[in-house]
Amino acid sequence: MVTDEGAPDERALDRLRQEIAACRICRDAPFGGPGARLPHEPRPVVVISSKARILIAGQAPGLKVHDTGLPFNDASGDRLRDWLHVDRETFYDRDRFAIVPMGFCFPGYDAKGSDLPPRRECAPHWRSMVISAMPQIELVIVVGQYAQAWHMGQERRETMTETVRAWQTALSRPGSPVIFPLPHPSWRNTGWIKRNPWFATELLPTLRERVGALLSETKFF
Repeated sequence: MVTDEGAPDERALDRLRQEIAACRICRDAPFGGPGARLPHEPRPVVVISSKARILIAGQAPGLKVHDTGLPFNDASGDRLRDWLHVDRETFYDRDRFAIVPMGFCFPGYDAKGSDLPPRRECAPHWRSMVISAMPQIELVIVVGQYAQAWHMGQERRETMTETVRAWQTALSRPGSPVIFPLPHPSWRNTGWIKRNPWFATELLPTLRERVGALLSETKFF
């Protein structure tokens, strides 16, 4: 899905967007058989970009995102934008940010009312295809354990805390794109943030510096 010059082919990306929008794997061919099918109509929420140099790799849309079709359009998104030090207009400019969760659709709730994990059908079918379609990405912000497991592989530590705490090691890894691990910005992690002050004093300033530098260098052509 790239041109002879190595840039993403926008027409091919449009076809990919249409194919994703029409995807019903989790409803029609779920892992685990018919009893494991998604109980509601799928609504894939993905932002694929031919120009963005920053990719946000999250977990799966929540109910509000499912209802609006806008990724991170909730309190978690407000916190994430604060972490990145960007406003909504910048965040939702697909020439600046690509947003590709591990599961494209809202997975539903568990018995305790918490969001279920990303659907298992999604990443094996789509993820490598989508990531390879955006070779211009230079920074991948991996949000939460599911994205970290996929993008970091054996470099992921035993726990999410250990993975995020080793963010400097992740940044020093040779090659491109650069991987930057974050916890999920859910309110459920407020206590974690308070218990780990290094996150705000050491990690976030570097994250904002990296993001700001790439946004200021974004090429529009």
